[in-house]
Amino acid sequence: MHFLDQAKIFIKSGDGGPGAVSFRREKYVEYGGPDGGNGGKGGDVIFEAVAGLNTLIDFRYTQHFKAKRGTPGAGRDRTGAGGPDLVIQVPVGTQILADDEERSLLGDLTKVGETLAFLRGGDGGRGNASYKTSTNRAPRQHGPGWPGEEMWVWLRLKLLADAGLVGLPNAGKSTFINGVTNAQAKVGAYAFTTLRPQLGVVSHKGNEFVVADIPGLIEGAAEGAGVGDRFLGHIERCRVLLHLVDANDEDVATSYRIVRDELEAYGADLVDKPVIVALNKIDTLDDELVAALSAELAAESGHPVMALSGASGAGVGPVLDKLLEIIGPEKRPGGGEADGDGDGDGPADWSPV
Repeated sequence: MHFLDQAKIFIKSGDGGPGAVSFRREKYVEYGGPDGGNGGKGGDVIFEAVAGLNTLIDFRYTQHFKAKRGTPGAGRDRTGAGGPDLVIQVPVGTQILADDEERSLLGDLTKVGETLAFLRGGDGGRGNASYKTSTNRAPRQHGPGWPGEEMWVWLRLKLLADAGLVGLPNAGKSTFINGVTNAQAKVGAYAFTTLRPQLGVVSHKGNEFVVADIPGLIEGAAEGAGVGDRFLGHIERCRVLLHLVDANDEDVATSYRIVRDELEAYGADLVDKPVIVALNKIDTLDDELVAALSAELAAESGHPVMALSGASGAGVGPVLDKLLEIIGPEKRPGGGEADGDGDGDGPADWSPV
């Protein structure tokens, strides 16, 4: 499935149905009179956040959404049926933005099942029975029904994750997320193997949390270098960032600073989020060099540095402990305890392969 995190669509609520012009004509009824009913209300446009979606790719092929109009009124004072509401299903984390220069935020769906009644359908027109007065006994006028609302909007998806992975290309982010979650991110010995965000669920010590991996950042990403910074929106909602630095880089301090500068240039308070700094790929170095690089990285970042290897699993457990400590313990979906005792009542704790 292709990943798409923004799309422009046209939406229109239903028009109201017209009122009816009708007169009562029944055998043996001395006085007839108008009996045209009102038209039905047009359908609303409603956005609904649903589980199981993590892309807006469907909106690339279907870009116009129109709710149905209300049914016309009928004789015998029968009001027309209202048009059915148009429910547009979107992934959890979808924002609805106005089609203006500022892309003003109009709605934000962050929970499964959350709905937003966005455009109201037009009211139905009045039937001729409602126009009857003491001086106008046989009115023939009727209301045509009120038009619905219409507009162009942008949909922007910001994936919901508890922790976000950041780092330079080839820092080992994909290997890490593949090792601790059910994700299947592409891994290769070249830059930008990850071209779209990846999500994975970590099961650790009876708790579950979601990790997001985004394409690597390079110097000048804020100005569009590499894949740019457009995917940073997917970690705006994260509670903590895990900053991976490749232990094989020539200058680990510079590698750290490049990414932090791009986060600061992007804004959205990303640099103010809690961060765990980790030196990755330590399986390729001896302990003395790992200690020296960790000290150098700690001096640059101002944070304690955790050493790990996403490939071998060394040091991964303590990193997950720290992530869980910051995120906070949560019960896994469905209730009950998640453990690794093999009794089938929960997913096993993470362990290196």
